[in-house]
Amino acid sequence: MGGNNGEAYMIRVLIATAGAVAIASLAAEATVQNPLLAPWTGPYGGVPPFDKVKVEHFQPALAAAMAEQLAEVDKIANDPAPPTFENTLAALERSGRTLDRVGTIFGVYSGTMSTPDFQKVEEEMAPKLAAFSDQITQNEKLFARIAAVYGARDAAKLTSEQKRLAWLDYTNFVRAGARLDPAAKKRLSEINQRLAALYTRFSQNLLADEADYVLFLDQESDLAGLPDSLRSAAAAAAEQRGQKRKWAVLNTRSSMEPFLTYSDRRDLREKVWRTFYSRGDHGDAHDNNAIITEILKLRAERAKLLGYRTHAHWRLENTMAGTPERALELMEAVWKPAVARVREEVADMQAVADKEGAKIKIEPWDYRYYAEKVRKAKYDLDQNEVKPYLQLEKLREGMFWVAGQLFGFTFTPVDGIPVYNPDMRVFKVTDPSGTLVGLWYFDPYARTGKNSGAWMNAYRNQESFERPITTIVSNNTNFVKGPPGEPILISWDDAIALFHEFGHALHGLNSKVRYPSLSGTSVARDYVEFPSQLLEHWLSTPEVLNRFALHYQTGQPIPPALVDKIEKASTFNQGFATVEYLASALVDMKLHLAGEQTIDPDAFERDTLKALGMPSEIVMRHRTPQFGHVFSGDGYSAGYYSYLWSDTLSADAWEAFTEAGGPYDKAVAKRLHDNVFSAGNTVDPAEAYRAFRGRDPGIAALMRKRGFPVPAESKRGK
Repeated sequence: MGGNNGEAYMIRVLIATAGAVAIASLAAEATVQNPLLAPWTGPYGGVPPFDKVKVEHFQPALAAAMAEQLAEVDKIANDPAPPTFENTLAALERSGRTLDRVGTIFGVYSGTMSTPDFQKVEEEMAPKLAAFSDQITQNEKLFARIAAVYGARDAAKLTSEQKRLAWLDYTNFVRAGARLDPAAKKRLSEINQRLAALYTRFSQNLLADEADYVLFLDQESDLAGLPDSLRSAAAAAAEQRGQKRKWAVLNTRSSMEPFLTYSDRRDLREKVWRTFYSRGDHGDAHDNNAIITEILKLRAERAKLLGYRTHAHWRLENTMAGTPERALELMEAVWKPAVARVREEVADMQAVADKEGAKIKIEPWDYRYYAEKVRKAKYDLDQNEVKPYLQLEKLREGMFWVAGQLFGFTFTPVDGIPVYNPDMRVFKVTDPSGTLVGLWYFDPYARTGKNSGAWMNAYRNQESFERPITTIVSNNTNFVKGPPGEPILISWDDAIALFHEFGHALHGLNSKVRYPSLSGTSVARDYVEFPSQLLEHWLSTPEVLNRFALHYQTGQPIPPALVDKIEKASTFNQGFATVEYLASALVDMKLHLAGEQTIDPDAFERDTLKALGMPSEIVMRHRTPQFGHVFSGDGYSAGYYSYLWSDTLSADAWEAFTEAGGPYDKAVAKRLHDNVFSAGNTVDPAEAYRAFRGRDPGIAALMRKRGFPVPAESKRGK
């Protein structure tokens, strides 16, 4: 998952209040001993006090931090001096520092340590926390001052970055309902509080289904086809769950996908597939369908209140796409060639199954399994042959090396930094002069209470507003931890995901802006995935593979012949990958273009996919009842298309390197740093991309990357 804006997202979703009286009563419980309320201390500009935090600290800390920020905002709003950038927008940048810190750690617990006692706090505070945001954006005196500064931005001779912040603050307040009448504001706040509660329930339901539906295998015959690395990891996962001498297939993507790829047991493949893709859709206490129906209704009502046709139109207003129609245009341009490629892929797989005498029709639980057989037949490439060279720790070293080549960063492990799990590690990041850039935390393994998938968080944003403040970022993945002392071997797809999330981290680490609201990954949703998707390309470069794709037993680098096979097979199975993703993106967009009608999620999903001509052999990457990107918060709602939009940029940007001196061309890397990775949200993303590339992107590079026919009008790059 892009996940990138973890801190900002959690604060947006989780900031609210039950009113001044409730805040005051809760704040009274806060004490000076609460570690969440104290400024972060220790080396590197201070670090999160994970070693001191307990669940019971959150409720009083959130209450006290909200009360503090309300007092700060009230002082700004009632300042008798005429509004200026300094006494209004800069003052807002100074406010809420305590809540930033508390909200960050609250978000970390929500994503990685969601224990039953924490979930109770989350359920209680989420709706309280959502009105707080409304209380600020609906403050009429404050908005009047923001509007005055925005209106005078040219006359006041603000810097370009100050103008960008003025635009951002003014726009965000307007989009959050600052200009509504009192009755509409009241209803808007009710909607936001209810949505916060629903998002929390959705996420907790999904987490419960991932934890509760573990498949334990009892006998050796159940493991037919699985490579030794998977067997070992499954045995370790079972033992961790008290089932010694058994094997566990977890209900997470990182466990499901390799099982479906290698298991010879078609009956078990179907069982694992059905369990994974029915998360949130069991008709039980953790079913998400009714929650989704209500979320969609409330989002549609909110959009109308704010003056937009649909939730999709509201969400896309300040993105690169600008309108749902433009996003749909891109998706539909790629959908048809992708479906055509799926037909070819299925025919190839069916031929293999027929030749083996399987007497089956390819079903969704067969796709990955037979795709591997076709890959081997067509390219003589067996992923089991590649996997021994893909050690998690060596690939981490490879990512660091790439960051050094492109941006001059050095990563050094540091001890004595508090972490929330003993498997977590911390590295300091320095530039070529030895100056501290920030800290990078790595949380690699799956465990109970941790969301599945992979993401990046910013624990602290870079800024140079009143003094230089370095960033703290984290990458979080869900690899299955093997036996002690054994290297973790991962798939090629997982290696790409590792580089992807590290791209988000580098976006945060490279940030060089003045104001924290414009820092790092705080950019438009359909632009934020661009740096991360671009970084994926460096995994397959010979420089990385020769140095870091080392056999876990012999230490020998991956053979050139195998690298050549990987390169030749780079567009293999792109029909599946593209259709699986695009189906989710299209359903997401169409759900949010449906307006105020009552939606039955399962029926809408089924009917929409049928109308699109969805191949029966594939299911959406994220089925609606488990679509956390879209229903655990507003983050990617009507915005899952962003990955395709951003990949249009990343494919085109990669060709900037290949057209020049290659992947490590210093001049292109400097342009990338100066205009993209370091700029945050200080400039419009379309302008930033043009400054890097010299022109707008087009679809041609994306189609070439995926091995699809390039439309005639796109053949010249744009």
